[in-house]
Formats: sequence, structure tokens, C-alpha cells
Amino acid sequence: MSNPFFDHPILNSPYAYPQRHWELDNDGQPTQKVKEQRRPASFVTPIPKPKLQGRKKASAAAPMLDLVDAKGLSSTEQKYDTTSYINEVRREVDKWRSIPDPSKWGVTPVTQRLLQHWRTHEFTQQRPFFCQIEAVETAIWLSEVAPNTTDGRRILTYLASANEGANPGLNRIALKLATGAGKTQVMAMLIAWQTINSVRQPGSRKFTKGFLLVAPGLTIRDRLRVLLPNDPDNYYLKREIVPADLMQDMQQARIVITNYHAFRLREKIELAKVSRAFLQGRGEAVSTLETEGQMIQRVMGDLMGLKNILVLNDEAHHCYREKPVPETDETLKGEEKKEAQENNEAARLWISGLEAVNRQLGLQRIFDLSATPFFLAGSGYIEGTLFPWTVSDFSLMDAIECGIVKLPRVPVSDSISSTEAPIFRELWKHIGKDMPKKGAKAAGQLDPERLPPKLLSALEALYRHYEQTHEQWTQAGINIPPCFIVVCNNTSTSKLVYEYISGYERENSDGHKVVKNGHLALFRNYDDNNARLALPRTLLIDSQQLESGEALDANFKEAAATEIEVFRQAVRERTGNALAADKLTDEDLLREVMNTVGKDGHLGAGIRCVVSVSMLTEGWDANNVTHVLGVRAFGTQLLCEQVIGRALRRQSYTLNEEGLFNPEYADVLGIPFDFTAKPVIAPPQQPRETIHVRAVLEREALEIQFPRVEGYRVELPQERLKAAFTPESKLVLNADMVGPAITQNSGIIGQAVNLDIKHLENVRLTTVAYHLTQKLLEQWREPNEPPPLHLFGQLKKITEEWLANYLHCQPGTFPAHLLYTILADEASNRIMTAVTRYHTQDQPIRAILDAYNPIGSTRFVNFTTSKTLRWQTATDKCHVNWAILDSTWEGKFCQIVEEHPRVHAYVKNQSMGFSVPYLSGNKVCQYIPDFIVRINDGNGEHDLLNLIVEIKGQEDGNSDDKKATMETYWVPGVNNLQTFGRWDFVQLTDLYSMEDDFGQATETTIKRVLEQAIQERVKGERQ
Repeated sequence: MSNPFFDHPILNSPYAYPQRHWELDNDGQPTQKVKEQRRPASFVTPIPKPKLQGRKKASAAAPMLDLVDAKGLSSTEQKYDTTSYINEVRREVDKWRSIPDPSKWGVTPVTQRLLQHWRTHEFTQQRPFFCQIEAVETAIWLSEVAPNTTDGRRILTYLASANEGANPGLNRIALKLATGAGKTQVMAMLIAWQTINSVRQPGSRKFTKGFLLVAPGLTIRDRLRVLLPNDPDNYYLKREIVPADLMQDMQQARIVITNYHAFRLREKIELAKVSRAFLQGRGEAVSTLETEGQMIQRVMGDLMGLKNILVLNDEAHHCYREKPVPETDETLKGEEKKEAQENNEAARLWISGLEAVNRQLGLQRIFDLSATPFFLAGSGYIEGTLFPWTVSDFSLMDAIECGIVKLPRVPVSDSISSTEAPIFRELWKHIGKDMPKKGAKAAGQLDPERLPPKLLSALEALYRHYEQTHEQWTQAGINIPPCFIVVCNNTSTSKLVYEYISGYERENSDGHKVVKNGHLALFRNYDDNNARLALPRTLLIDSQQLESGEALDANFKEAAATEIEVFRQAVRERTGNALAADKLTDEDLLREVMNTVGKDGHLGAGIRCVVSVSMLTEGWDANNVTHVLGVRAFGTQLLCEQVIGRALRRQSYTLNEEGLFNPEYADVLGIPFDFTAKPVIAPPQQPRETIHVRAVLEREALEIQFPRVEGYRVELPQERLKAAFTPESKLVLNADMVGPAITQNSGIIGQAVNLDIKHLENVRLTTVAYHLTQKLLEQWREPNEPPPLHLFGQLKKITEEWLANYLHCQPGTFPAHLLYTILADEASNRIMTAVTRYHTQDQPIRAILDAYNPIGSTRFVNFTTSKTLRWQTATDKCHVNWAILDSTWEGKFCQIVEEHPRVHAYVKNQSMGFSVPYLSGNKVCQYIPDFIVRINDGNGEHDLLNLIVEIKGQEDGNSDDKKATMETYWVPGVNNLQTFGRWDFVQLTDLYSMEDDFGQATETTIKRVLEQAIQERVKGERQ
């Protein structure tokens, strides 16, 4: 039996008033029931403070705001309302819209004509959606109708109060439309309404012919050129926004499109520091910045002489005046604090620029358009609360239920049952620590083969589903490919992912370039002969790439000659400048490739994959995006919705036989999007006691010294190879290492889909063995020499033994996972350690000490901490006054060693500088052991045994690597130096038998030491 919740998720026509919606419970989850009414708007909004007024007036005004306090959010400084004013505005506009007689609408004849045109005209192409018309209707009602009605004046009073509290001196109106709902067309309708009315009523202050369009970046600015009446693709003509007989009036519109960065005052004269000091002398600082008036002349010279300008803010959530907050209320730290500061700086520049325009020229009104008109973190308002001047809303759920946008599907479950949330839903949480923290310029050349296994599994799973989608589109005869986008945290990560996906070039030791082709075949930028494709399939986009044009191959211009000529012609028609069209730069071409992804016959038509940093958070609108991978942190639901929004634009706008859109889907990994997220306040943190941890002078007899080891010298055998495998040689592949084998993606409604990596199951074991043997052979390779191929057979035999006996693949993992470079390194390290262990007797290991600081000591311990888990040490057992613990197990161990008769001294290894270098994959890591314990093992007080103790409450991913390093490299390497006394290592893993285990380990160590001493004495006597 079919289930309409999954099979028919779309309930409403995109061109009619929404009559139904899917019911959600209190947790925001669907009940699979349909409610026969429009979904009400529900937001948390800051309540504007009333202006100072007499007691009688204040009392009379009180009923104006029928608000419900947002429990837990309001404070004495700022109140919040959970009853959105949008619903009341919506009710008034609904009543006005239902008036059958146009003469009673209370609007101008021009407005009446435009409304009838938008509502009833037989459009040759796609007609305006209901949500677009409703947004413009709301603006018209507030401007032309509301001042003449009691309810309208009450709403206008509220909006004036909201603006006075948040945007003094500015009249802002926010229209909220979901990404993909067509905000640019709404802007065109607003410009047409204002311009034609202004032309027909030149004396009216309600209307204007001057428009300032402000965007947050170049990408959006480029996209808005369709709002210029002289653009060959202008919406007024192409989308029939304006009746043909009124198009002539549109030519009188004066429109300036800019990005808010242009509001920054620029230097009029570039002065060096010395020159500036010379001119300044002892007087006041020399001002070389342009004035406010000069900035306005530069930014919007075409609007000079006009008054009453109307501003359209695109992606307007970037524009606000932050509210000062006490330092005690500041809870942001680290990257979140930095991002908030950047957001506030951008918002300050944007709002200050508009205030300057208002002072110099005068602003009639500001229309803010955004899918997410919410305050950002650090704004002084609770993050995620709605701009209080928002008057209309068509939410993502509304857009989904009428089919205007694709249905985003995010991970809801996977084959790992132990995790709270599916791993690929919050991918960054599992891989972030292993990703580069710096941008490409600072990080240098990195290896794309060393991406974390979980990231590779996510890429593989999403790509396999993309392959199926690509095949379906090809069979359906769609001329453009679906698009897969990856959004990264910085330029280093984006470059690594781009190179792994599409291929890259590197110089080998003899200076020749070697091509490594991409791992995802449909996204490769090289052919099967490793020649670079003239027309790329995968695009890397960031500011550096756009400026350099490096993403375009030298043969690109020849291969894309037809599309480039189309672009040149469009530039000529748009600008009237033939010279500019003939001198297109590589940067111009690359930007056009980016802007035309998914558009047949244009430069970006063949792009299948786009990898970027922040450029894909907003403003880029391709309608063929079907898959999105997030490789960055997503601290807010605002950012989640912005990135997912890049995939929401529909590919087809053809209605089915029911008069509805068929559902389209976008599959998303790595973005923890919640359809119904609400703002949350972090509870205040209680202050903690701070203590001083230090070495105590009176206990200097308990000082412990240790070697500072930075590496190991190992002589590898060159002929006969054997391996001594131990339990630590075992490698267990599990889903925690590689991610889930199956992830179910689902939207809040509609069909679900499974993403999997089962193709790895078909890779032959001999292929894996060959791959690992090749990697091992590199360990014996001398610089600038070929690999010693005579060892290949022996190494392959050892590798096959390890694969057969020491590789354990848990459900959902496969031997082919060892083809991932990081896991291949893990495997080869275990095999190499076994080979080294076997040959230790004839090839002794030596520890390499820090050349500048070879000896560490407890006497240098000196730090403060507020950690509450700690142990006050016994005065006769520890040089340091406190042991700062990582677990309660360690506290139990402190008690045991302080009571043990053979223990002379011990110390918790905290801020001592004692670490053990070991390999995790191909990366050198530092292992910090828990304790050093000095034991009298029968050799007297002057020859104590130094026992390194690890308390292991639970296994981590590198436990075996650490233990093998201690036993195979560090302990024998230090003991062979014969300058730091005798050392050993023990790992305790059971809380309840810890005392017995420590005693047994101590006695076992003593017994082993005695046996070694006896053997050495007997050997000496025989000699």
C-alpha cells in the first residue's frame, strides 16, 4: 500500500494560496497527518522597546502588542516574543486580496494593473509563484493601503518602533522567502511597481525611480544584473513582469548594483609610512581617506540628484546594527568568536553605508530580502531570532510542501548503532581534528591521498549515488549533468578535496611532472592517458582561484570558443562596450563558468563538481545541484540552511497531471541541518577554583629525570626478511575508523534513499596485498635510487601472512579500505614493526635524543589549573604536590603506588614535556604516557627501575601503535643508550584488578631483570 507521506509529499500548487500542510509534533517531527489550513509562522522575535511617553498614553498603547514572552530567552535588557507579527500582517493582506472589486483595493491604477497582470496574465513561460506575489502584495499593502486603515496603522506603528530600536533613522521592511523561491524576481516586481508609479505620479513621495541594490559579494552582484532594464536577460521583458505597453516607463529607472564592501572609505592618496609621518610633523594626523560624500559619489554616482531612494538588500541577514552586550554575556570563543567579529564588522560596514546614504540623499524605505533574516551570533541578540521588522514569510517547509524547491535529504540513520547521530550528518565532528587548520598559502603543499578515511567513505557513498543520478539524467536526455558541490573550511581543505576528486600533478625527484588521476571517474580533469581535459569537469572556486584564473587549462579558450563568443556577445549587449567584450580576462571567464553552471550552451554547462570554501554559502544558484558534501564546521542552523540552499533550486518546473510539481531531491552529507531548529541559550558557567601545581623544593630527593626522545635509529636488514607478529600487530577495521557502510538519507517528508560503499567488497585481496607490498618496499628505498625489487617477494609473503591472520574486518568494513592511504600506512606500520622486532637482536635500536634539551625533569613542573579531578600527592612519594587526573582510575592508581612498598617515587605526567614519538599511519605523533614510577627491584636505591605506566580505561584508535612503539622502539632504544638507567613499560586496563596487576607487573619486571642479569653474568664468565 502506498504511503502519501513518502510517495506524494507535495500538497499545494506553487501558484495558489497554500491550503494544507504536514503536521509536525512538538519536537518538529512529522506526524504523517495533513492539516487543512496554511502553516502559521512561528518565530522568536526581539520585542522593540516603546518610546518614552506619558503614563496614560503608555497604558492605552499596551494592547497594541499582544505578545507572549519567550520563556527563558527574555532578560531585563531585551524581551523576546514567540508570537510572530507576521501572522497578523498575513491575515490583513489575505482580507485585502479577497476583495473582488479592484476599484476598492485602495491602490493606484498602475498598482491595480500590475497586480491583475501578475495574478491572471497567461505567461508564455513560468508564471510568478504565489509566494512571490504575496511578498510584493505585502509591500504594496503596507505602502498604499495600511496608512488608511486602523489595523494597518497599528502595524505600521509597531514596525516604526521595531526600526527605532534596532535601526534608528531607517525604515526597513524584511520579506522572508525560502532559498529557491525566487527573491530576484520579487525584487524585479518591486522595482517595476515603484518605477512605473513614479513615472505616472512624479510628485508622489510613495514612489521612486532611484534604486540602490546592495549584495554581500560579487557573485550575487553579477546575478542581479537581470534587474537592469537594458540587460539582454532582464526579467521585466524575459519573464513578462511588466506588460508590454508599460516597458517604456521602465527605461526611466536608475538602478545601481553594488556590494556592501564598496561603502568602505578608500584612500585618496597612497602614502608610505615615512611620507605620512613627514607630512604630519607634530600636528594632527594627516587624513587621506575620502569623505562620506565622495564615497557616495563613487558608489552610486548615477543616483546623485535623486531623493527618496529605495534600497533593496539581498541576503539582508548580513545587515544589522549590533547591540552592545556586557562582557559577562559573551559566551563565544575561538573560531566562533572570530566569525562573530567578522560578521559584526561586515554588518557594521553595511548598515553604516546605508545610514550615510540616508544622510546625504534620503532613503524612502529599505526592503530586506533573505531566506534567513535572523540575527547572527555576537550581534547582541540571541542567535537565530527573527528581525522584528519581518512582515512576510514563506518558509522552507512551505516551499517544500508546494514543490518550489528540491527536498533536501540528510542522514537520519546509518549502520553504526552506537552513535547518537549518524556519522555523516555531523562529519566534521569526526574528521575536523585531522584536517588542515590553515589556508593554502600558509599550509604549503599537502598530500590529497592522506584525507581521513571517514571523509573518503562519505565521498565514495555520495559519489556512488551521484553516478546513478548521472545515468538517469543521461537516459532522460537532459543535456546538462547533475552537479555535486563540496563546501570546505579553508583553501587548504578545498584544494586537497579538489585534487583527490579530479586529479593533480606533482614533480618527482628528477624534476619531471607526474599526473595522479582523480579517484572519482566522472569528476576527473584528466583523460585515461593522463592528459588534462580542455573543458574541466570539476571546478575549484575561491577568491585566489578567481583572481588567478588558474582553474582554466591553456586549451580551454579553443575548446570553449563557441560559449566564449556567446559570453562576449552578452557583454556587448549589456554594456555597449565592444572593447571590454574583446578583452575578457581569465578571471572574467572563470567567474562566468561559475555563474553558468547548469546552463546549456554556456561556459559552465559541462561542470559536474564544484569545490569551494565560503562562496557556496549564498548567492550561487545553479538548478542542477543534486548532491552536497559539507567538509567544515556548521556552528549555526543559519549556515546549514545557507549551504543546503545552494541545492534547492528545481531543475524542472513542469506541472504533473494533478497540477503539482513532482518532487525533486538533493542529497546532503556533512551538514547537520534541522528543519525546525530553535535558538538555545547556553547556561552560565560556574567559576572554578584554581590551584598551583609545582615541584616542591623539600621533596627534591624524589626528583625523576627522563630522556627527551625525538626519534629512533633502526638498521633494516637487506637480504633475508622475517617478521615477529604479536597481538599488537592486529588491525581491526571498524565503522568508527571508516564511517558507516550504509547511510539512510531522508527529508522531513518524501522518499528516503540509502547511500553505501558496498562496491569495496568486490576488490580482490591480491590487489590489496600488492598495494601494501609496494608501500612497504619504499621503506627500503635509498634516496634517488630505484626500489630494491629483490625484496618484493619476501615482503609480499609477510604481507599476505598479516592479511590472513592479523587483519580483522568488522561488519561494514572490507580489506579494500586499506587502499585508503591513511589506513594503508596503519597496516604497513604494523608489518614494519613486526619485521623490526624480529631483527632486534642483530640490528639493535638506538633512541635519538633532543640535541638541545636531552634531559627532562620533574623539577620544572610549574603551572596552574582549574581541573577538579586531582589527587594531592604523598609528601614522601612524589616530587610534585598535585597529580592532575584524566580519570578516576588514575586516582585509584595514585593510592596504590603510594601504598606499595617497592615504590620509591612516582609522578603524573602532566606538563612535564615527557612524550614518546610514534607513527600513526604516516604521521609522527606524540604519545603522552600517564605515569613514571621508580621501583626498587632488588638492585638497590642507586639503580632503581623506571617503569612507565599507562592506565587505559578504554581503547583509543592508536593504543596498539603506542604500546608497540614503547615495547619495540622506545624501551629498548633508551636502554641501549645505557645513560638513563633502566626502563620498562606496562599497561593496566582493569580498574578492579589494578592493584594486583600492578603488583604482578612489578614482580614480573623484577624477575625478567634478574634473569637478564644472570644470563649476562654467565655469558661474561664463559668469555
